[in-house]
Amino acid sequence: MIQHLFDITFLTAAPFWALMILAPRWHRTRTLVASPLICLPALAIYAILALPRLATFFPALADPNLPGLQDFLGSSAGAAVAWAHFVAFDLFMGRWIYFDSRERGIPPALISVLLVGTIFFAPLGVLIYLLIRYSRSPRQAPEPVLAG
Repeated sequence: MIQHLFDITFLTAAPFWALMILAPRWHRTRTLVASPLICLPALAIYAILALPRLATFFPALADPNLPGLQDFLGSSAGAAVAWAHFVAFDLFMGRWIYFDSRERGIPPALISVLLVGTIFFAPLGVLIYLLIRYSRSPRQAPEPVLAG
């Protein structure tokens, strides 16, 4: 079961990533990624994997130390829990980047490239986005967002 859940975790997020990256201006993309609940399938997988292992997982987080975390994350269950965590929160941050960049008029082509990087290295993607976001002149008009 752990292997199966691991295997499907990214598949729950991939359609939303594809829309934000490949069709950022399509009117349905905005509608389909509007809700933060798009992260729910990966979060549910996280819960299914983590909750039965709380007795093992919680001590590694409550008193974090490298050997304890390494022991937990080095197991199949621990790696699958971490993967579900990454996928859910990376998608949440990618969704935020997508909407925030649209409001600020940052070119979708630039954001699409950044979102590809964010899939693989989310903290760096968020950092780069923040640098882009705060380096832009406040006088730059946002791209109009079409309803629909």
